[in-house]
Amino acid sequence: MEKALHRRYLEYRELHVYFGGKKPLLTATEFTDADTSYAELKAKGDDRDDEEEVRLAELATLLHRD
Repeated sequence: MEKALHRRYLEYRELHVYFGGKKPLLTATEFTDADTSYAELKAKGDDRDDEEEVRLAELATLLHRD
């Protein structure tokens, strides 16, 4: 895992303690997949369709970036 990704994962874990509630903690692999999808959708900007907007919102919530 690259350094920047590892830092984001550690930040996610810290936020999850406070905001995760009863949701299970993502594994490093699950986090990596979600983080990659989030970054790709975020980069699309105004070119996202409605489904992608919904998915971006779900990932933001899951990763505690909302």
